[in-house]
Amino acid sequence: MSTAIIGFGRIGQALARAFARKNIDVTVASRRPPEALATQAQAIGPTVTARSLQEALAADTILLAVPFGEHREVAKALSNWNGKTIIDAMNAQVAPEELDGLPSSAFVAKSFTGARLVKGFNHLIAATLATDPTVEGGHRVVFLSSDDEDAIAPVAALARQLGFAPVNLGKLDEGGRLVHARGRVWGPLIFQDVFKKDQ
Repeated sequence: MSTAIIGFGRIGQALARAFARKNIDVTVASRRPPEALATQAQAIGPTVTARSLQEALAADTILLAVPFGEHREVAKALSNWNGKTIIDAMNAQVAPEELDGLPSSAFVAKSFTGARLVKGFNHLIAATLATDPTVEGGHRVVFLSSDDEDAIAPVAALARQLGFAPVNLGKLDEGGRLVHARGRVWGPLIFQDVFKKDQ
């Protein structure tokens, strides 16, 4: 399974560090040309490769780490999202009424027709996300939620591969609301640093 990170700001770079730490190949891309990302990508690690947006979107799994308002532009870059898994690592710093009454990830899913969307990796601040998740005799938790039950398992497997402890919160309009940040309304689990002890 190939993976790309779209967005190379603080969250995108923190995610890239998680891949580099485990020597897992990942492609990174943003609105900027790949040459503008290459030096920083190489500094993070040899498994992190800067590509164009179109090249990155060939990946099976895409971690979406762009500013929330830019997700529609990313969605327009492909005419067909069938077979893709989108991991929404964004937080919607917009007023709730701009989301048509939906959880932010359900709103995002409307732009990526045919993709399997999972909310994940969004509740940790970049500085925490960038650090080794193996701590305190256990692993740092990442919360996952999706309206597609079958999409959770491969994303959870990726999270474990990166050293995190995935916790399935259920559907986007149920447990997923616990980690949604939109406007000034934050879910109770947003920005919480939680660990799961090894059994």
